[in-house]
Amino acid sequence: MAEPKIRLHVDQPLAPGQAVALTEGQANYLFAVMRLPAGAELRLFNGRDGEWRAEVVEATKRRGVLVCRALMAPQVAPPDLWLVFAPVKKERTHFIVEKAVELGVSRLLPVATRFTTAERLRTDKARAHAIEAAEQCGATHVPEVAEVQPLERLLAGWPDGRRLFWADESLAGQGGWEGATPGPAAVLIGPEGGFSDDEKARLRGLSFVTPVSLGPRILRAETAAVAALVLWQVRFGDWR
Repeated sequence: MAEPKIRLHVDQPLAPGQAVALTEGQANYLFAVMRLPAGAELRLFNGRDGEWRAEVVEATKRRGVLVCRALMAPQVAPPDLWLVFAPVKKERTHFIVEKAVELGVSRLLPVATRFTTAERLRTDKARAHAIEAAEQCGATHVPEVAEVQPLERLLAGWPDGRRLFWADESLAGQGGWEGATPGPAAVLIGPEGGFSDDEKARLRGLSFVTPVSLGPRILRAETAAVAALVLWQVRFGDWR
């Protein structure tokens, strides 16, 4: 039997024989855009119950019902890695969210810094991009996208036992990962204008922060996010 190619995220429980009612947008996508008929199969996941083979049992342009037939893959959690980043221009922020999901981040925490230039971050839009990325890359987990908060507030409430790897552009070409150890972690990427002197001083004074280099060149914010996540994954994550 050929594997269904279409993957869809739903916010409903998934189990053997479970009926899943589609939203109007989902029904339009599956039946008007993708032209799935009744009896067609697709793959469903909700971020909690693994991935399921489901059958279309009712299909109209505005509504539809699917039924779970068989578990295809168990729920798999990504490594315990967060990405802390300052929002940039809209399309670049979407890129950061998309690639973070593909690279296996468990949580996304946008922060406001002194030089953050983006006016705001639409959390609902960012989550939609995270869901779309998970649908495309085969992930069964969709990372939480937190509301934007000031960097200082995040640092003040930082949880014990989690290392924060700060991509410090002043260390370009100097390494910094050598003494790092596995465990719960986060990567911090600054805004397009970098961190202010006060923010740098604050970060350097925190025991849970490890400044690291991302190579010999200064990277744009979205490139830095990808580079930092790859470096961590290769050393400590599920790429080893």
